[in-house]
Parts: sequence; structure tokens; C-alpha cells
Amino acid sequence: MKIYQDVLRQIMDSGIDRKGRNGDTRALFALQMRFNMANGFPAMTTKKLAFKAVTSELLWFIEGSNDDNRLKELNGTDRTIWTDNAEAPYWKPKAKFPGDLGRIYGVQWRTWQGPNGKTVDQLKEVIEKLKTNPSDRRLVVTAWNPGELDQMALPPCHMMYQFFAANGKLSLHMVQRSCDMFLGVPFNIASYALLLSMVAQVVGMTPHECIVTLNDAHIYHEHFDAVKEQLSREPRALPQLWLNPDVKNIDDFTMADIRLEHYDPLPAIKAKMLV
Repeated sequence: MKIYQDVLRQIMDSGIDRKGRNGDTRALFALQMRFNMANGFPAMTTKKLAFKAVTSELLWFIEGSNDDNRLKELNGTDRTIWTDNAEAPYWKPKAKFPGDLGRIYGVQWRTWQGPNGKTVDQLKEVIEKLKTNPSDRRLVVTAWNPGELDQMALPPCHMMYQFFAANGKLSLHMVQRSCDMFLGVPFNIASYALLLSMVAQVVGMTPHECIVTLNDAHIYHEHFDAVKEQLSREPRALPQLWLNPDVKNIDDFTMADIRLEHYDPLPAIKAKMLV
């Protein structure tokens, strides 16, 4: 994960200090990281990644769910990374039921709603195109729906992703508008590397590159000590991802069908998530 460490160091050394919505940050704009999946699964090794939380959230997105209670069920916990948003004072008056998060990521991926009321299953359509016309240049899924931003507990940070297929290999490029470099981005890298691997399996391709473009790439001042601790650590060998080879449909994956093997990270580094 030297690629990630280098970006962290670049922001600490040359970023611009700014006041943000939820705290002071040091930031740079429009940075890119490229991870070749042949080198191993890009899970953080300089601190422990909560891979179970990554997996459960991605399956939740794929289900098209907006219910934090369902995410708790998948993750087997009584709180999730979304619970603070579900319970936030700015959102609770809009929620339709306890745990409702509105028309967030998975809803947009699976039931994008047009102005005529017609819904679009973006993920299903992209997978079908990969099977039938893999050179299509419209292999895009977007979560940024301007007409529904006010119906979301949190507007999407990772806004859109696009696939590129060539010679039996599949790559994914994700664009993220707001990037919490210490807490969020390691999670996002792993999530989209996992999504790439799952889609590649169901369309019969080999996962190639997971590319992440970080627009507002920021480190909260409150996280500076944690970042310095992480930068003092040497990355270890990357783990390998195992997917149940019998799963051929994106909707059929379960928690038991996904695991990391040979994952030996350094201990976690705690830091507060700023909502």
C-alpha cells in the first residue's frame, strides 16, 4: 500500500489548510491511485482494515438497501458506520422509519429514478453490457443524483464508477468527490477492489486495475497524529481475495462467499469519525 502512503505524505507535506463543514482539513485536489490486482488485494497493511464492514456494506449497496437495520444484520453488530448518519439531528426529521437513510448509494445503483418515474437498475444493465458488448464506453454507474440529494442522509462521496474491459481483463475507475484520507479512503479502496473482483467473476473476466481518483483529498487536523503514526510504519505483503467460484450472479454473493486470505496487518490506529 505504498501508493496510499505516498498520497498521505504528499497531502501532509504540501496540502492546503482549509476550514471544512465538519472540521479543519489539509487538502489537495484531484489525485489518483492505481492498484494492479495481480499484485494482491489492496487492503491496508499499515493498520488493520475492517474487512467485514467493507464486505457487509458492499453487499448492502448491491441489495439496493437504504435501511441501516439491514446493514446491522449483515454485519452482526448493533451499530454501523452509517448509524451516526441515520441518527443525525439534520436527517431524523426526514427519515421515513428508524434506520432509514433515504435514497443513498445502493438505491441509486439499483433503482435510479428518472423524471418520468421510470427506474433504472444501473448495476444490472452494466453487467449485461459487459457480457454482451464489453467494449461499450457507457459502462457507468452513478450515485450522484442532483434531483435527490436532499433525500439522502449523506450525499455520495464516491460518486460514480466506470468499467473498462480489454483482452479478458476488467478494470474499474471510481471518482470520489470528498475523501477522508485516514478513515474513509482505505475502506473505499477495498470496497471498489472487491466490487471489481465480484463483477469480473460474474462476467467471466480477470480483475485488472482498480483506479481511484480523489478530488477533495483531505486529512482532518484531528487525525494528524494518527496519520504520522501510520506513515512511520512499513507496508506488509498484500493479502489475497477469495470469492466462492460457484457464484455467477452479482445478487447471489453472501458474507460467507467472500474472505481475505494471508492478511497480516499492523494493529489498528484509532481516530474519531467526523460526521
